[in-house]
Amino acid sequence: MNAVIVALALALGQAQEPAAAPAPAEHAAPAAGQAETPAVAPGEHEVAPGQGAHEHGGNVAEPAGHEGAEHEESLSDVLMEHVSDSYVLEFPGFCHGGFSAGCELDLREVFGTALVFHVGGTAVDMTPTKHLIMLWLASALLLLAFFAASRNRELVPRGLYNFLELLVQFVRDEIAMKNIGKADADRFVPYLCTAFFFILFANLFGLIPYAATATGNLAVTLTLAVFTFLITQYAQIKAQGLGGWLKHLTGGVHPALWVIMVPVEILGLFTKPFALTIRLFANMIAGHIVILSLLGLIFALHSPLVALGSVPMALGIFALELFVAFVQAYIFTMLSSLFIGAGLVHHGHDDHGHGEEAHGEVAHAHVSDVAGKAPGHG
Repeated sequence: MNAVIVALALALGQAQEPAAAPAPAEHAAPAAGQAETPAVAPGEHEVAPGQGAHEHGGNVAEPAGHEGAEHEESLSDVLMEHVSDSYVLEFPGFCHGGFSAGCELDLREVFGTALVFHVGGTAVDMTPTKHLIMLWLASALLLLAFFAASRNRELVPRGLYNFLELLVQFVRDEIAMKNIGKADADRFVPYLCTAFFFILFANLFGLIPYAATATGNLAVTLTLAVFTFLITQYAQIKAQGLGGWLKHLTGGVHPALWVIMVPVEILGLFTKPFALTIRLFANMIAGHIVILSLLGLIFALHSPLVALGSVPMALGIFALELFVAFVQAYIFTMLSSLFIGAGLVHHGHDDHGHGEEAHGEVAHAHVSDVAGKAPGHG
């Protein structure tokens, strides 16, 4: 829907351009005070970035060969403005003397310098952005949904409560239990459920008109990955002890090879959160770029017939984005549980290797349960 609204706005904007085209007549004979303005030669027509025909009142005569490039640049700007973060919120309402579908609210004008702090000689700007507002709204809606669902709990769940309970049970039984193990899964289910629902609601907000996908921001996905990283290291240190965790960085090789193995193991610690960051970011931003690109073909090719193919394809990608919102929340949660469970698996192998028979049998059973149901631990 966001992409459809952007496409309609582009169509309206281009429909108004021909009205300003006949204006070059009044500049045919420049005044005496304007004689110093040089004429533009046919082969020297260049427009600086950000200075299109609209900045000159639509009075710049453009060669036919440059028209497609100008439209392509404007479409690219609209696409990047839609998927990137900013301080401007768009909404339908009354502005500029009447109702408009393109009202804007600049958050910097709302908050001013109240949230700009100076630390030494560095200015720290804490003014909310569009994506941060979406995160607040997604969090508020998530809390509201759970509070509303839990108010009318019944012996036989139904409605919203039944749906949310189904998802929570899915995260616990199909993700945490199978990847972490029954003995330790319940300790991490609260975090996994929180990550799953938070990412899901943030993803779905990107499908609402005038909203934005906060998970299409690297800062958001990196922060979520850092939480998984910290919890993973906490689980490993608590299971193995600090000495066992440090010993694991050596890989069990001869001390002469520690100079190679330790940096490799440390690098491996950070590749997991990096993969979580890029995977969620790329998948959420890619769908919006594809939708806008398909709709942009209508204006880039200057043919309404293109809409017969591009609009149905864009609607199909939009429906796919609804599915991707759930899939990406599931993948992030599943990978987080895999990383947590991997640390506990290493703990089981270490105990078993030390020859402690009673504890080793329990650890070996735990490893078999995890490794048998969650491929990729080896």
